[in-house]
Amino acid sequence: MTKQLRAPLIGITTYGQNEASAYTLPSSYTDAVRAAGGVPILLPPGESNATAILERLDAIIFSGGGDIDPAAYSGAHHPTIYSVDTERDRFELTLAQQALKIDIPILGICRGLQVLVVACGGTLVTHLPDEYGTTLKHRLDLSPTQRYPIHHSVQILPGSRLATIMGKTELDVVSWHHQAARSLPPGWRVVAHATEDGVIEAIEHQNCFWALAVQWHPELSVHDIAHERLFRALVEAARVYSNRRWLSERYQSLEVI
Repeated sequence: MTKQLRAPLIGITTYGQNEASAYTLPSSYTDAVRAAGGVPILLPPGESNATAILERLDAIIFSGGGDIDPAAYSGAHHPTIYSVDTERDRFELTLAQQALKIDIPILGICRGLQVLVVACGGTLVTHLPDEYGTTLKHRLDLSPTQRYPIHHSVQILPGSRLATIMGKTELDVVSWHHQAARSLPPGWRVVAHATEDGVIEAIEHQNCFWALAVQWHPELSVHDIAHERLFRALVEAARVYSNRRWLSERYQSLEVI
């Protein structure tokens, strides 16, 4: 008996509820997954059973969004911290821990990188300009409520999974953040820095099957073949994961018989 081929199901975390009690997510995330051959499944905060969610998925994307509550990583409050959503924090941190435990393919994007770091016990830089200055802006702030993405370059570690996927070690990216990883927990390694100021821009897990995260927004650059490759690599990893899981379930059922 062979496994019926299907497009992998890629879960994507969403923003928390807005003023209209709606869960939202920019369509650029779902567009990127579909273009890469996956089926996007939106994951709003609030679900309590992370295991039940992950059992139905082939990979997961932790999306961007507001800041994580500093209390989650013993950080200090800062006046620039915005859109803290404790329900989303609780949901995504638990989901990240469980996803890493079962070794499902994972891609973290912007806030998603920070979620993975904090979920494993790492810490964050609360506000980049305070420690890295303003020579390089990682987002454009016109006012406290008007924040926009900005372009800059990153250097990727030669020989890393990310460099292999992207096919290059220097890359122009779209950035939209004011925080970043400070200390990485065990198992993770830095695989990219901002060219001008050295801010951590990408990390990979050294022991997991496929787990990496970028501080920039690749879904805003899918016209760039390198960023398209990132989503295609995730979807391919999801196919491999799905096949492995199916084979494992088949062997278990045969043992029972």
